[in-house]
Amino acid sequence: MRYPAGTQALQAVDLDVRAGELLVVLGGNGCGKTTLLRCLTRALTPSAGQVWLNGIDLAELTGEKLRRCRLELAMIWQQAALVRRRSVLANVACGALGRQRGLWTSLGGVPAAELPAARDCLAEVGLVHLAAQRAGTLSGGQAQRVSIARALLQRPSVVLADEPVASLDPEAANEIMRLLRRLAHDDGLAVLCVLHQVDLALGFADRLIGMRAGQIVFDRASETVSPNEVQALYLPRAA
Repeated sequence: MRYPAGTQALQAVDLDVRAGELLVVLGGNGCGKTTLLRCLTRALTPSAGQVWLNGIDLAELTGEKLRRCRLELAMIWQQAALVRRRSVLANVACGALGRQRGLWTSLGGVPAAELPAARDCLAEVGLVHLAAQRAGTLSGGQAQRVSIARALLQRPSVVLADEPVASLDPEAANEIMRLLRRLAHDDGLAVLCVLHQVDLALGFADRLIGMRAGQIVFDRASETVSPNEVQALYLPRAA
């Protein structure tokens, strides 16, 4: 990926994430992690290369075809981005808006047919007992779990998470990482997670990718990566 001003944000980046795997991407600020996610979701169009999802190259798609294929990709952000005045269940139901398009939903209505499935997704993240509670009353960890339930209702095959524990306390962060690992191992989703927390990456990832200056430095099973190798990603580059 090269930006119009000439900055080379990504160069020769080649990776895959498999069903049933939690893949964590590590690297310092400006190394290309967020740009990578934006290229994967096609929020950015790569300058060159392909983005393969279930045998389809997203880099070649536009319009309605791109929108439909994007339904296979669910995004979890650093902030849960819930509608605070709405109930937890209504927030989860918004995950179905990509396939429930109509006048009612365009006016802000909740797709009633999706509410049972939304409740099931809440149960999967352990929060079904909070279904009727206003989202604005949740703790940070609870809100992030609700955002994961919302992503699950999208029925994705791939989950992308951009620093999903950055604003959480250690206990809540561990809870979110356990949940992401369970979605990969038990539900068979392909999960790609960008993190800064080295201990969480080493403790939960099946595979680690280290990035520096827009390139992949290593791509290996997590148990073969040493803490020193990870820490080196964050050291200043030599002049």
